[in-house]
Amino acid sequence: MIAARSYERSPRIANPRTVRAATARRMGRASRARYATLVRMLAVLLCILFLLMGYVVLTSSRTGLSYAVARADAQREALQEETMRLDDRIAALRSDDRLAELAARLGMRQPQRFAVVREDEPRIARAGSHFRLLSSLAGFLVPAVAARP
Repeated sequence: MIAARSYERSPRIANPRTVRAATARRMGRASRARYATLVRMLAVLLCILFLLMGYVVLTSSRTGLSYAVARADAQREALQEETMRLDDRIAALRSDDRLAELAARLGMRQPQRFAVVREDEPRIARAGSHFRLLSSLAGFLVPAVAARP
């Protein structure tokens, strides 16, 4: 009888499903709260790491471009020096004194009179095709640029 009495006196839970869900929610929040600080710290560290890696990539790109500019400047100077050397050589080869000396060695002299000579255009022999149909079809396959006279 004593056992029956204690059972009757214990308060009855109105809706056990709500209590079970509340307990599950409370346990889930506690579990998430344990790792929330760790997750936040990892997120901050990832952001900082991303920014630092971006800085390193941009710096290395800038350094590579500065080396490329220096190489291009050196190449430009070398080409300018070579151009100046070649211009001097062309001027020396075109000099009138040198050309007069070469003409004298070859026995050339100034002409006494000038003459205009006209030449007829050479005639081109055309070979007859054995397959006239195929040769006329081949004319369609020639590009327009090559077909112009």
